[in-house]
Amino acid sequence: MSSIFTRIIKREIPAHIVAEDQHHIAFLDINPLVSGHTLVVPKQEIDYLFDLDQEGYSQLQLFSRKVAKGLKQAIPCLRIGVAVIGLEVPHCHIHLIPMNSMDDMNFSRPKLSPSPEQLASVAETIRVEISL
Repeated sequence: MSSIFTRIIKREIPAHIVAEDQHHIAFLDINPLVSGHTLVVPKQEIDYLFDLDQEGYSQLQLFSRKVAKGLKQAIPCLRIGVAVIGLEVPHCHIHLIPMNSMDDMNFSRPKLSPSPEQLASVAETIRVEISL
């Protein structure tokens, strides 16, 4: 069975996509830690980040860097935090999280529940800043 991320890639379920190329996609987390929390995913369905071959791993990191630079321009923050947890969805992914404090990356705190309209607005703001 396809992961939820594969279903997003195939457009079977909607997502607020901020960037995409032939091999990767980046979209907003629908229950973010902070506004702008973005997931970067390879289109190839591989469960574990370190199971990607060297080229796939390198390209995912380079794509994440481009997204992070645009994200930082779009969302006022001190830094973009990076996390790879990978337990909640069996499809490797990188969390890019705008940070103003260490607590912004605390995955145990309650998540936000933005409306679809709020997510769409944030996604558009980020898309404008990403130059792929």
